[in-house]
Amino acid sequence: MESKIAIAALGALAHDTRLGLYRLLVQAGPEGMAAGTLAETLGVPPSSLSFHLNDLMHAGLIEQRRAGRHLFYAADFARMNALVGFLTENCCGGRPDLCPPTVCAPAKGTKNGKALSRESVG
Repeated sequence: MESKIAIAALGALAHDTRLGLYRLLVQAGPEGMAAGTLAETLGVPPSSLSFHLNDLMHAGLIEQRRAGRHLFYAADFARMNALVGFLTENCCGGRPDLCPPTVCAPAKGTKNGKALSRESVG
């Protein structure tokens, strides 16, 4: 992944509503969610929702599909994994054999919005 693409993705996620939308879509899995369900779940007005969804689409983090009169949105998991890979590719100077196994591994989950320590996720 190029730095320019990573910066666009990180910039799109640097907003409370967009980050919430993205996390909700990641939870929904590959099927995604209908725009109306997203708006209702997050309590975001439809006009604001469209603005934020467009930002995430422009950054390549989500995809849109139409089913009849409804729009569905889903996280682009390949882009998400590429972004995490980009952020960690040079961990320990590109020599993972020089550091403990958990140093370069992303945390497996969160609790109440806070990252769990690597020890607690075991």
